[in-house]
Amino acid sequence: MHGLRFGVLLASTAIALVFAARSTPAYAVADNEKAIEALVPVPDTTIVPPPSTTEVTPAAKPSPTTAAPASPVAQPATTLAEADQQIADKLREYLTGKSDRVIDRKSRPAVDAFYAARNYAPLWIDQGNAGERAKAVAAFLAKVDADGLDPADYVLPTIKAGADAAALAEAELKYTATVLTYARHAQIGRVHYSRISPDIAFTLVAPEPADVLGSVADANGIAAALERFNPPHAGYKALKAKLAELRAGKGDAAPKRIERGPVLKLAKEAMQDPRVPALRERLGLAGEPANTTYDKPLADAVKKFQDARGLSATGTLTTATVDALNGPKQDRAADVILANMERWRWLPRDLGKTHVVVNIPDFTLKVVSNGATVWTTRIVTGQPGQKATPLLSETMKYITVNPTWNVPPSIINNEYLPALQQDPGALERIGLKLEHNRDGTVRIYQPPGERNALGRIRFNFPNKFLVYQHDTPDKHLFARDTRAFSHGCMRVQNPDKYAEVLLSLANPKDGYTVDRLHRMYGAGETDIHLQTPIPVHITYQTAYVDDAGKLVIRGDVYGRDARYLAVMKGDEHRVADIGVENREANTANRPARLPENYSYASNNREGSVFGWLFGGGPQYSPRGQSVQRRTISR
Repeated sequence: MHGLRFGVLLASTAIALVFAARSTPAYAVADNEKAIEALVPVPDTTIVPPPSTTEVTPAAKPSPTTAAPASPVAQPATTLAEADQQIADKLREYLTGKSDRVIDRKSRPAVDAFYAARNYAPLWIDQGNAGERAKAVAAFLAKVDADGLDPADYVLPTIKAGADAAALAEAELKYTATVLTYARHAQIGRVHYSRISPDIAFTLVAPEPADVLGSVADANGIAAALERFNPPHAGYKALKAKLAELRAGKGDAAPKRIERGPVLKLAKEAMQDPRVPALRERLGLAGEPANTTYDKPLADAVKKFQDARGLSATGTLTTATVDALNGPKQDRAADVILANMERWRWLPRDLGKTHVVVNIPDFTLKVVSNGATVWTTRIVTGQPGQKATPLLSETMKYITVNPTWNVPPSIINNEYLPALQQDPGALERIGLKLEHNRDGTVRIYQPPGERNALGRIRFNFPNKFLVYQHDTPDKHLFARDTRAFSHGCMRVQNPDKYAEVLLSLANPKDGYTVDRLHRMYGAGETDIHLQTPIPVHITYQTAYVDDAGKLVIRGDVYGRDARYLAVMKGDEHRVADIGVENREANTANRPARLPENYSYASNNREGSVFGWLFGGGPQYSPRGQSVQRRTISR
């Protein structure tokens, strides 16, 4: 009897500690955390959002530091109804034993801790029937298509009155598992980015099960508690509103009809037609609204559309083509919006007070500060295929004036070494240097100068794909509407102004201007460290709402929308939220290496690499040209 009383005392103490922990200010919780944990394992019910990029440091992975308050865990009545007590006993048996197959292994400890704090009282079932919480969750999940999710992915079990305790306990756990699945999908996505492409990398932080359950414990706030797992970004919310308009057949989201008119084709004298801007928009091409010229990019897009629809692929806008554009394929806009809403879930919840956003399909870069776009410019992005610009969120730490271009290993292996076998003098003519090490690795680089492929300025945000933003001596590509021509890096049209804007925000007291940066141009590299690092988000927005509130659709230049839709509409949909290994991403940037059968000459004398590669050729300095380098930091 003494042991029983002591057990009851401990249980009462544990419950009291749970209430104390959830009503104490954050700083007090932190001070007493170890003392509390020493007495009872209380799950933290703070909703943890995905990390902000500004929280990323070089020495550690991003970790969330700001938490949204969660609802306290609703405690059960002192005495449960007999039916609910039987369910509680079954829940304890399932969660502490090995027989439960409803809750996955990773989530089970947290789920067990949550229910243990409630003495295993059911959360969704009340006196053997579906409780108010269960009804509220069912109503909410039935409408998640408004957020681009599929209600069919969140089927809830039927709670049958009068069913035995085992069946009701299983239904209880299925409710819990479904709510946890929804919260995970809402926060980090229904499709894991690794299933879309190997050149995508984000840090995803799924919500903790105890946090999710704690947030829905209050039946009066179910909808609000679950809604906040969706992205908070204005861009996401704007797309959500456009999706609702499109489905209702209202607003500019509904595809506009292309009117019939004269046949348009390429001709010696460019044809003009007022339908061209709408046609360009329908086909996802960038362009100025005032441009009414039926040009080659538009004719090519028409040709591609015709081929996909089984029409004669001539690139000529015929009546049949116009009718096809206005046909049953008008649901494309909804599919594009859904794909983009999914990609918003991969981004950090806090993009940063000041941040940079690259939109690949729009070929633009913008600087955002305090929620407003303060500057924008055109960019050139990577070519489709293996040279595509990757999607990521990283932090810009410094800017380099007069950069050296160290050629990426993928370019050396795939392009330069094969080219040099045909023409040993190719590197020298374009100002590149080659050196090698005794381990067989090869370095090809271009010293600073006006001919440097990176131009005069490089913007550095270290990442595993080895891409960055930079100037370019080749300016003519910025005049094109479609600008996917690089090897993956982003060429900036006005890099000196871009640097001035960034430094005015990151180093406001240093007084950097375009003129001052121009005076720094020369042969020596100079690194300017940002006193306040700036997050850089490389995104793929084929659908977005512009400043005027209009839905803009861009071309799927890398096929990311098509891949997303293929996953969601195929068998892969069932496991789409599980990441997969992408070996291609792990090997693309391995150091360039000479074949193992290469025999080094004694003393590593000059000319040995060219002699082996090309059967003789110009000599070179094994260490290349030294480059003066200095760093500016405050």
